[in-house]
Amino acid sequence: MRKFAPCRPGYPSLYLTVESEHPRRFPIAESLTLTVSLRGTRDVRGTYQLFRLIGQLDAFSEPAFRKVLTKYVESGPANIILDLAAIDFVDSSGLGALVQLVKKATGEGGTVQVVTNPRVTQTVKLVRLEKYLSLQPSVDAAIANLDQPQGE
Repeated sequence: MRKFAPCRPGYPSLYLTVESEHPRRFPIAESLTLTVSLRGTRDVRGTYQLFRLIGQLDAFSEPAFRKVLTKYVESGPANIILDLAAIDFVDSSGLGALVQLVKKATGEGGTVQVVTNPRVTQTVKLVRLEKYLSLQPSVDAAIANLDQPQGE
């Protein structure tokens, strides 16, 4: 039997526990600490990378966010699913970093799908970037939308 065990309370599940005579823990996602106010996980799944972020994507965290995600886009795969459902706040610097991420991923032959919560969606819609950032309601919808053209 398989079950997911959280690494720490409030964080996404980082380990898969397989129950047998001798339970083992297999890492399924890489932990990311970008800044004090932004952290999350990275999981490579076949043709895409799934990033689940928690915290604030603002002027303070934007340089680390841009640097780390650019590195991962370059190392591949270039298709990115960015789960921002647990993001509390996005400002103009964060939106700029998202636009730069889309440009980088499309330049590498990939796409970016952004999973949002109502607060992030409202901020993105204020500046009319919802189609460019390919906002999705869930990770499953983002996976299904990976083959769609982006940036229209």
